[in-house]
Amino acid sequence: MSAANFHDNFQSYVERLGVQAPHGNEQDQAAVPASEGEGYIRRVIPRNDIELVVAKHAFYREQQLSVQTTAPMVELNFCMQGARALHIKGRQHEFTTGTCSLQFMGQFEAAFEYRRDDPFYMLGIGIPVTTFREFMADAEGGTDVEFSQVLGQSPFRIWQEKISPAATVVAERLIQGALQPRTRNLELQCGALELFSMAFRSFLTESNPEADSLSKSDREKIRLARDIVVENMAEPPSLLALSRMIGLNDYKLKVGFKAMYNNTVFGFLREKRLEKAWQLLQSGDMNVTETASAVGYSNTSYFAEAFREKYGVNPGAFVRQTAAWAKQ
Repeated sequence: MSAANFHDNFQSYVERLGVQAPHGNEQDQAAVPASEGEGYIRRVIPRNDIELVVAKHAFYREQQLSVQTTAPMVELNFCMQGARALHIKGRQHEFTTGTCSLQFMGQFEAAFEYRRDDPFYMLGIGIPVTTFREFMADAEGGTDVEFSQVLGQSPFRIWQEKISPAATVVAERLIQGALQPRTRNLELQCGALELFSMAFRSFLTESNPEADSLSKSDREKIRLARDIVVENMAEPPSLLALSRMIGLNDYKLKVGFKAMYNNTVFGFLREKRLEKAWQLLQSGDMNVTETASAVGYSNTSYFAEAFREKYGVNPGAFVRQTAAWAKQ
């Protein structure tokens, strides 16, 4: 199978929506016909075996369209706003705000459905089966996850979950990059690969024997600890206080948390603080000092250093970049 064939699936979808790119260039931003609605679809191919699709549109009437895939592929989809339905062989799959979907696709006919006057905003990332195999191979070239085994006898398989804060940050950064004509292909590829890595770990490969050995009750308590830490990130409880709040001793909390989330409690907290900071700065509602305080950093300089270490840019520069992107 040619790595380029999977692009035809996206092309078919775009054509069925009635969206045509200017000058016949499929790798461009194309507007929804004014008679049908408003918005756009942008397709970007940072390398031959990866395609990014950013869709942001609303239709004046309910839209139902049939498409047929021409080549097997794997697609990762992030629904940032709105909803759409997908009908395949009598089954309906919903894509709703804040959900991430990993889809394995064979060859099939499907029908997409969009509601009237419902703004829809999504990021799709597609790869062919050959690339999926390369991604899943180990150092010796073997793999324990085969496309054909995952798909089985069905032409379509899907997993869905709520978009994690970490994936939200990367997805939003990738969308911004895809909409900017001067973004380097390297940046787009890195973002796409990071999101695929997160999704494959979450849906296909994540298995931790230490976490599996925890009782159901202990896992529920540790999840509660995680939620408490995230909800109180500006003023989090101490480890001892947290262990008392969930009814688990501090040693079991430390060991169990590391097993379930591959991080210490406060290492996890640091990651969530910085992810929340990214979202706050991107929204433009707070300046750098206010954001630092909102996520629990009393020292703005220390916050700036941590932000730069994680995202490779100073928070002040990120605010300026975001403002410039919003004006374009």
